[in-house]
Amino acid sequence: MVDQDGAVRPARVVHEVPYRAQWESAELVRDIVDGRLDAARDPRWGQSGAATAEEYAWWSWRLCGVACLRMALEHWWGVTPAAMVLAAECLAAGAYVRDGESLRGLVHVPFADYARRRWGLAARAAELTPVEVAAEVTGGRLVMLSVHPSIREPDGPEPIRRGGHLVLAVGATHSALLIHNPSGFPGESQAFARVPWRSFGQFYAGRGIVLGPPGAGDAQVW
Repeated sequence: MVDQDGAVRPARVVHEVPYRAQWESAELVRDIVDGRLDAARDPRWGQSGAATAEEYAWWSWRLCGVACLRMALEHWWGVTPAAMVLAAECLAAGAYVRDGESLRGLVHVPFADYARRRWGLAARAAELTPVEVAAEVTGGRLVMLSVHPSIREPDGPEPIRRGGHLVLAVGATHSALLIHNPSGFPGESQAFARVPWRSFGQFYAGRGIVLGPPGAGDAQVW
C-alpha cells in the first residue's frame, strides 16, 4: 500500500458497497452542483423523507455524511433508511447542530457515538494518515473521510483548503484509494472513484470516521 516515505507496495482490496448520492437522483448531481438545476426540482425528492421539496433542497447539500452512512448500512445491514430520517436522528444526537439557516456538522465524535449506539457499528472518530486509511480499508473497514469537494476531479487544480466534504473509502490499490463520493459526477467520480495516492493529500484534512461491521450491541434495526 502506501509507506510513510511515499513508497508503495502491491495490494488490492475492494469492498462491494452499494452507492448512494446525497441527492436522490444520482444522475442529476452534475446539473445540481453546477447550478443548472435547483435541487428542489429533483424528481425523486420525496424519496428522501423530506416534507417539502424546499426542505429537501436545503438539506441535500449537507447530506454527504448521511449518504456515507446509508451506504454502510446497506452494505452491512441490508437496510437503507430515508436520508431525512437519518438526518433527524443525527440532529438529535448532536452530530448536526442547527442554528437557523446554518448547520454545523457532521460532527465526528457524536456521529461515531450515534453509529455505535443506534446501528451497532464499530465506529470511531480518528485522525488518520493515508497509510492508516489504507490499513483500515484493507483490514475490512470503511472510512468516512473529510476531504475537499473538488476531489471529484482529482487531476484538477489543488484546492486552497482541505476538508468540508465527506466521502466513503471502499477500496485501495497500490496506486490509488477508491471512494464512493456522494457528490461525485455520474459516469466519472461517483462509485469506486479512483483517487491516486500521490494527489490524495491535497484534498484530505487528515481525519475521518472509521466504520466496522456490526457488533454484539443493542442496536434497533428496521
